[in-house]
Amino acid sequence: MHVTYHPSHRRTIWSFRIRNKNTFINLYPRSALFSHRSFFRSETNGGKGNGDVAGAGAGAGEPVSAKSGTASPRFLSPSMSSALGTPMKRVLVNLRGYLEEVGHLTKLNPQDAWLPITESRHGNAHYAAFHNLNAGIGFQALLLPVAFAFLGWSWGIIALTVAYFWQLYTLWILVKLHEALPGRRYNRYVELAQAAFGERFGVWLALFPTIYLSAGTAAALILIGGETLKLFFQIVCGSLCSSNPLSTVEWYLVFTFLCIVLSQLPNLNSIAGLSLIGALTAITYTCMAWLLSVGQERPPSVSYQPLSSPSLGAAAYSVSNALGIIAYAFRGHNLALEIQATMPSTFKHPAHVPMWRGAKVAYLLIAMCFFPIAIGGFWAYGNLMPAGGILNALYAFHSRDISRGLLATTFLLVVFHCLTSFQIYSMPVFDSFEAGYTSRTNRPCSIWVRSGFRVFYGLISFFVGVALPFLSSLAGLLGGLSLPVTFAYPCFMWIRMKQPPRFSFDWYLNWSLGIVGMAFSLAFSVGGVWSMINSGIQLKFFKPN
Repeated sequence: MHVTYHPSHRRTIWSFRIRNKNTFINLYPRSALFSHRSFFRSETNGGKGNGDVAGAGAGAGEPVSAKSGTASPRFLSPSMSSALGTPMKRVLVNLRGYLEEVGHLTKLNPQDAWLPITESRHGNAHYAAFHNLNAGIGFQALLLPVAFAFLGWSWGIIALTVAYFWQLYTLWILVKLHEALPGRRYNRYVELAQAAFGERFGVWLALFPTIYLSAGTAAALILIGGETLKLFFQIVCGSLCSSNPLSTVEWYLVFTFLCIVLSQLPNLNSIAGLSLIGALTAITYTCMAWLLSVGQERPPSVSYQPLSSPSLGAAAYSVSNALGIIAYAFRGHNLALEIQATMPSTFKHPAHVPMWRGAKVAYLLIAMCFFPIAIGGFWAYGNLMPAGGILNALYAFHSRDISRGLLATTFLLVVFHCLTSFQIYSMPVFDSFEAGYTSRTNRPCSIWVRSGFRVFYGLISFFVGVALPFLSSLAGLLGGLSLPVTFAYPCFMWIRMKQPPRFSFDWYLNWSLGIVGMAFSLAFSVGGVWSMINSGIQLKFFKPN
């Protein structure tokens, strides 16, 4: 069998030799010119040579002269011309079924079979829901009541609602653009950015934000997970374990070791069980946080007036900071294409169907977590909400009112979720390490090489979190630079790749959202720089807070 692909004609020519006769079949992929059934043209040359395919230059659906001895084009069916013969009909019918299962003949990169994101393509809607939930709910959700303390009831609810539907729309765009072109799957965010904006400009726009969202999140998870593990240990042991307790850095190292052990799972599909555990623990601890807060008596001096600022500049910074907290709470878009890459895709069963089904369920549950924790937390504590979020408020105001068992359970759930989130956010980095290795050696990573990469990455994340704690002072600036990954770039990608008609609703919508998203990114970055100038940066090495 010989296969030739003609991109200018948008078709693939398949050549078969059956019983010493040359039989040529033209397969036209699915497009706006044809129906969902593949259109075939066949020619039997009666054993004379192997010339060009008959009718290759003819338009679709043009009849072929009966004098030439070729069959007229028609849709493949059991009632096709008997001149082809029963064996030939069976071959073509079976070929049609096979091609409908294979789909649009995706061009596969052999290297993808060796990389952790794409080596297993047995994902489904359930896996998509687990991964999106695990990646979408994070410790940032616990800070949502802090944003309400600066914005108040009305503007807080409006901002949270707009941000939720905005990011849901950009997620839908990414799901649709995963297979924007026939025969091509964009398995990683940077690949899609390169296709939309060009090879160099796409890398320049998307590489740093996606690295920050993966590696930066992993380092932050080690610090939060280690600190929460320390609090859990203190609550459970109490005064019994105070003789020779571990230091904070030692707890970070314990948490890092647990992350490295779990990271030995080979690929993204293999951590679906961990993502399910992470999703359940995230939903549970967010619900416990606001339920425990609402169930206790409110502080007597609680107020719902937005926090006042001494100057107009300080007020603008506070509002920008509150909007940034809401925007940063919605995360995981840098992993959407990677999650969809784990699913099989055919004409009959494209990957975007189960991906979007799982994403809709995941983000419905995310909304059921985010809105109650923001509204319930602000109702319970008002503008007394500490900067550390609702868990800090719960510990500060009700540590004596709530049983140690409930507090310990809440902290343990946070630890479990940080462990599982580390795995899914680190997977793109593992994929990059192994892609560099396989491209140089032209062979898959052995189990020892793969394990070595993951141990190295875990220790580097620990080192960055412990040795460079002042990087948290740059969170506003770096977060502003990464914000377009969720709120702006997908809109521009849609315009570049789908090319909606100028001045249509689709065109106006995506341009507007993209420009506003870039404006917010610039504002948050400026706010981060202003905060650093105001408060300064304490360059403390190996002294984590």
